[in-house]
Amino acid sequence: MDNMLEMYLYETNTLMEQLDELLIEAEKNSDFTTNDVNEIFRIMHTIKGSSAMMEFSTLMEIAHHIEDLFFYIRENGMDSLDESHKNDLFNLMFQSTDALRGEVEKIENDEPLSTNIDSIIKSINSFLEKISSSGEKSSEDTPAETASAPTAPPADKEAIAAINQELAGCPDSKLPYFIKIHFEEGSGMENLRAFMIITALKEIDMQFEYYPSDVETNSDTAESIIDNGFFVALSSQEDVDSAVGILKEQNSIQAYEVIENVHAKAEAPKQEAPAPAVQKSAEAAPAPAAAESAQKSAPAPVTASTHSAPVKQSLISVNLSKLDSLVAVVGEIVITESMVTSSPDLQNLKLDNFMKSARQLRKLTDDLQDIAMSLRMVPVSGTFQKMNRVVRDMKKKLNRDVRLTLVGENTEVDKTIVDSISDPIMHIVRNSVDHGIEETREERIAAGKDPQGEVILAASHTGSEVIITITDDGRGMDTEKILAKAERNGILTKPASEYSKKEILSLLMLPGFSTNEEVTEFSGRGVGMDVVKKNVESVGGTISISSEFGQGSVTTLKIPLTMAITDGMEISVGKSLFTIPIANIRQSLKIQRDEVILDAGGNEIVKCLGEFYPIIRVHELYNIETEKTNIEDGILIWVESADKSFCLFVDELLGEQQVVVKPLPSYLNSFNIKNSGIGGCTLLGDGNISLILDIGNLYAAYHTQY
Repeated sequence: MDNMLEMYLYETNTLMEQLDELLIEAEKNSDFTTNDVNEIFRIMHTIKGSSAMMEFSTLMEIAHHIEDLFFYIRENGMDSLDESHKNDLFNLMFQSTDALRGEVEKIENDEPLSTNIDSIIKSINSFLEKISSSGEKSSEDTPAETASAPTAPPADKEAIAAINQELAGCPDSKLPYFIKIHFEEGSGMENLRAFMIITALKEIDMQFEYYPSDVETNSDTAESIIDNGFFVALSSQEDVDSAVGILKEQNSIQAYEVIENVHAKAEAPKQEAPAPAVQKSAEAAPAPAAAESAQKSAPAPVTASTHSAPVKQSLISVNLSKLDSLVAVVGEIVITESMVTSSPDLQNLKLDNFMKSARQLRKLTDDLQDIAMSLRMVPVSGTFQKMNRVVRDMKKKLNRDVRLTLVGENTEVDKTIVDSISDPIMHIVRNSVDHGIEETREERIAAGKDPQGEVILAASHTGSEVIITITDDGRGMDTEKILAKAERNGILTKPASEYSKKEILSLLMLPGFSTNEEVTEFSGRGVGMDVVKKNVESVGGTISISSEFGQGSVTTLKIPLTMAITDGMEISVGKSLFTIPIANIRQSLKIQRDEVILDAGGNEIVKCLGEFYPIIRVHELYNIETEKTNIEDGILIWVESADKSFCLFVDELLGEQQVVVKPLPSYLNSFNIKNSGIGGCTLLGDGNISLILDIGNLYAAYHTQY
C-alpha cells in the first residue's frame, strides 16, 4: 500500500506542476488553446481516477467537477466564453488547484482530508451554470449564422486532405481511417514488431486491415516498413481511439499518425459528418500530443501526432534512497581503488602491467562515479516554474505590474540540493516583488524605467558550482537607511563609518533585521533572510546581495553541484590531515617573514594582489603540535567563502584528490564540531582519515576564539 501511495503522490504532484505551468502560460496569453483544454481535461480525469482508486473522495470530487466543466468547454469551444468568463475561469482554476494541492499536502503529512468542500464545488458548479446559460442564449440569438458558418470550407479541406493522404503513401482501402506507424530507427525485425501490433489489436476483437499484409511470413517487408511505415486501416473513430491506446503500450514505436481516408468518404457521400467528428474525437484523445495534433488539423482533416509512445517507457521512477545507496557504494569503490593502487606493499616495485590495469580501473571508476552522480541530477526548472505562480498571485494581490523572466532553467543540480533551495528562492523572489518593485507604474515611469517591473531568475554552471541569481529592476536598497537602523538596533560590531557597502548589505541577513516599517502578507527585506542564509549554507552554498539605490538589487546564490563527492586539496598540519574544497581555494603562496604585518589588534595580515588579508594558523586554532611554526617553513593557502577571504597557514600541500564526503558521527554534535570549521570527513586511499574544512565556519570559529 505504501508503494501505491508513494506512486500516487508522485504522479499527482507531477500533474499539479504541469497544470500550474499550463495555467500560468495560458493566463499570459489571456486564453486557453484547444490543446490546453484537452490537457486540463486529461489531468483532471487522471487525478479523479487515481484518487477514487485510493479512496481519497475529496480530491476525486474536486477533480470530477473540474472535469465536467472542461468537458463542457471542450464540446462548445473557448469561443463560447466572453472575456469576463475567461478571467473568472483563470481565477477559478487557480483556486481549484490550490484546493487540490492543499488536500495532497494533508495526505503527505498523514493528516485527515477536509470534510467540507462545498465552497469550491459550489464555485465550479455556479461558473458552469453561468457559461451554460450564456452559451444557450447566444446560440438562440444567432441561429442563422451558426447554420451557415460551416458551409464554405469543406471543398478546400478535402483537396488538402487528399494531397496529404497521397504524400503519406496510404494504401488503397475502403475503410475511412488509417494509422501510419513508424518504428524506432535501428530497432530491427520491423515485420515482427508489426505482427505484434496486429496480434494485440485482434485480442480486443477489432475489425481492421493492415499493410503490408504478409508481415508474418515475409521478412522482406521489414525494409518496406522502414521506408514507408506500417499502415492499419480502421472503420470508425472509436476503433481509432482503441488502437491508439494499444499503440501506447507497445515498445519501439517512434511515432504514429492518424489519417482520414478521403477516398472512402467520397464513396459514401451521405456521411458528411465525419470531418468535424474526427476533429472532435482527436481533441478528446487523452494524450497531450494527440490533442495538439487535433489543433493542427483544423485546416485539414489529417491528424498527425508526434506523440511518441516509448517516451514513457524509457523513463522509470527510482526511490531516492536507492540512488543514495548507489552513490555510497560507488564512493566505497573509489576509496577501495585508491587503497589498492597506493598500497605500501607495491612501493618501489616495477609492475608495468599492474599499473596499466590500475590506470584503466581508475578511468572506469571515474566513469562509474560520473554516471552515479548524474542519476541524482535534476534540472532546476521545477523549482523555477513554481515561482511563476508566486509572482502571479502577488501581482493580483498587490495590484503590481511585474513579470518574471526565467533563464537557464535546464541547469542541473543534485536532487537533495534542489529540494533545499526551493524555499530560499521563493522567499527572495517574494522580497523582490513585494519590496523591490515600485508600487505604481507612474513611479517607474518617473524614474525612467519600463512601466512593467521585471524579476529575472537565472541559473548557470561555473565548474563545480551552480550560480543562481535573483535580479529585480526596482528601487534598490538604501544602504544609509540600513546602516542607521542597524545602529539603532545595536547590532554593529565596529564604528558605522568603517562599514563597506558589501558589509552593510550583509546586515540584512542577520536574525530579525528588517528595513520594512510594517508587516505584510509576504516577506520584508531581512525578515527570514537569516533562515534563507542558513538553508543555503546547509547545502554548502553561499549567498550575497548587491544593490544600486534606484536601480535594483541582485541576490546571488552559489550552490555546489553535489554534496556527495568533491574535489579537495589535501594538506597536513603536524600529524593531522585536512581537506580544503578546491572551490574555496584562490591561491597558494610562500612568503618571507618580513611580508607579514601586524594590524592594530596584533593579528597577522599579508598583502595579496593589492589587498590585505588575515592569516589564520591552523595549528594554533586546533592546538596541533607541529615543528613548522615559522611562516617561512610552511605554506599559505588563500581561501574565500561568501564575503570572507583570508589565508590559512599549514605545514605542506599533499596534492589534489577527489574525496567522498562522509558526515560526522551524530554523537559529535554535542561538541559543536561543525561550528569549529569542520564540515565532514573522508577516508583516504592509505586508510587515513582526513577532516574536511568548512571555510566559512572556520573563519567564524577563529574570530570567536580570538
